[in-house]
Amino acid sequence: MVKTNMSKLDILFEKGAEFLGARHAILGGAMTWLSDSDLVSAISNAGCFGVLAGGAMLPKDLEHEINLTSKKTDKPFGVNLITAHPQLSDLVDTVAKTNVKHLVLAGGLPSKEIIEKAKSYGLKLMCFAPILSIGQKLLKMGADALIIEGHEAGGHVGPTALTVLAQEILPSLKDQIVFVAGGIATGSMMANFLKMGAAGCQIGTLFACVKESNAHPNFKKAFFRANARDAVLSIQLDKKFPVIPVRALKNEAYQDFMSLQRQVITEFEAGRLDLKEGQLKIEHFWAGALRRAAIQGDVERGSIMAGQAVGLVKEELSIGEVVSNLTDEAERYLAVQ
Repeated sequence: MVKTNMSKLDILFEKGAEFLGARHAILGGAMTWLSDSDLVSAISNAGCFGVLAGGAMLPKDLEHEINLTSKKTDKPFGVNLITAHPQLSDLVDTVAKTNVKHLVLAGGLPSKEIIEKAKSYGLKLMCFAPILSIGQKLLKMGADALIIEGHEAGGHVGPTALTVLAQEILPSLKDQIVFVAGGIATGSMMANFLKMGAAGCQIGTLFACVKESNAHPNFKKAFFRANARDAVLSIQLDKKFPVIPVRALKNEAYQDFMSLQRQVITEFEAGRLDLKEGQLKIEHFWAGALRRAAIQGDVERGSIMAGQAVGLVKEELSIGEVVSNLTDEAERYLAVQ
């Protein structure tokens, strides 16, 4: 059936929106401790697509959060899982027995077995692709859609800017469903990526401090005061202890992380810590530090994960206001193209 009265933005959103089952092809980035039932349901109720951050949960906790979200919205939403989670297979089972139809796998290349399990349940699978060749491999393995995220984003990020990734990947995968993420904070920027061939976009930093977010007031104030250059990447001190870069506002936690790495390296070289123990100690730093800032409000010693778009977040708006600002500006921009 031919759709009528579609705006230019609706036409550009069409493929992504149909895949998500949402009015707008805008995903909420899954933010640990923040992307809970309140925020996710609010995003979906605003016509976008909320995504629960399930990477730090146990199966029973994830099922509870999914059920809570389902009570707050009758719109589609998804679940984000981290490939390194020791109970990943059980978490996929948990998602499959709920009403959730979309699964996002993040944090590394998922195994063939996990992809096959997700597909056997009929889940629509989205995976992150840091380069074109990996994106092609994921699609061949069974992924239904890709997310390409630039290092402008907050939290754990890759090394390449979205503007470069988009030029590399979108033209080569123009018949696939590819969402873009990282640094998107205006409707005009969103519209440009859609015109390049993106099916939609993922937004995190703009949604982190909305009225519906459970982020601590101190966390939100830190966002409102920050500029783009305040969102810095963590640094790896020793290649034996690999660090996936984390983008967050620079504070005492940043220095604490550097000190932790030095301590681990010293203990390893002295024989008091083996390699795996040291790596785990470094990896576990950010989860606790993020909760300390986002939920408990310690914005000095906690991690304030934020993308470089934080400089464009200056006040606490509702989800509806943020979405309207994005879509209205995109429509105005497209009208004069």
